[in-house]
Amino acid sequence: MTEAARGLMVFVAGLAGGFAVGSAFVALLIVLDIVPRLVQFTRAHRRSWAFESALLSGAIYFNCADFFDWRLSLPKIVLLAPAIFTGVFIGMLAAALTEVLNVIPILTKRLKLKPYLFALLLAMALGKVAGSLVDWLVLQAK
Repeated sequence: MTEAARGLMVFVAGLAGGFAVGSAFVALLIVLDIVPRLVQFTRAHRRSWAFESALLSGAIYFNCADFFDWRLSLPKIVLLAPAIFTGVFIGMLAAALTEVLNVIPILTKRLKLKPYLFALLLAMALGKVAGSLVDWLVLQAK
């Protein structure tokens, strides 16, 4: 087998894998209704395109950054904003997944946590943000 044929096979396999992962990501977002819930939550029905564009732009940018090994040497304080946005996205993804699976209502009912529901949700959200901050500011800096 020639070098060109091997390269073509690697290209096709990589492209197919990318399509598979991308399709799974889009399917997850559709099943969890992330964008419609964000639009409804923020009451920004006319600007739903902004949520979709931000999601698509972020996916394309970070795929390119990973593929081409882009590196930014920025001070840690500048990384605070992306860390917060990452935490918000991961938190919303986790919240949507738990909502679909009805984890929170079952958990509060079984463990008799109904009076503490707000504190539980706040702790989950702050935990996700704190985890993202640690990942961005401490673990990624090494």
